[in-house]
Amino acid sequence: MNKDTGSGLVSSFKSACAALFGVQSEQNRKADFKRPSPWRFIFAGVIALMVFIGVLLVVVQWVLSH
Repeated sequence: MNKDTGSGLVSSFKSACAALFGVQSEQNRKADFKRPSPWRFIFAGVIALMVFIGVLLVVVQWVLSH
């Protein structure tokens, strides 16, 4: 993993989260598509989506209990 280019799993997770919320820049999107393997982004996207759904479920349960 090269820290200079931001090609690590953390960078992939940040990119997936930005894409999930629709705030990813065009420059970052193009850089993501230049990477050789999509599996890191797929993994990060699935994890980000699971966390998002989990947070929504917790918030809904909390609101309904009050």
